[in-house]
Amino acid sequence: QVQLVESGGGSVEAGGSLRLSCAVSGYTDSTYCMGWFRQAPGKDREVVATIHSDGSTNYADSVKGRFTISKDNAKNTLYLQMNSLKPEDTAMYYCAARGSWSYRCSSRSAQYIFWGQGTQVTVAS
Repeated sequence: QVQLVESGGGSVEAGGSLRLSCAVSGYTDSTYCMGWFRQAPGKDREVVATIHSDGSTNYADSVKGRFTISKDNAKNTLYLQMNSLKPEDTAMYYCAARGSWSYRCSSRSAQYIFWGQGTQVTVAS
């Protein structure tokens, strides 16, 4: 069992920055792949970024160069630094853990079994 709790969301003007945090508890050794996903109203959930236990990262094309995913293993916390925010970044953001090992972290939400409740990010135009 893994528990995830997001925080750090809020409202920001276009061009601003936010840092999201995800506190991880439970069987943290099973969090081989972790990721941030987002879902805007009326749209499907989509991957934002993933990070493997070996430190490898992948980003959606829409956020490359602007967002950075990282983790602090000592604090059992996952982060998403979001810079140069755009109105199209507005969404509910979720952190997730896959729970099983793979060489490459999947970008499909269905492959992740542990989810937080989400934190809202709103970017004003």
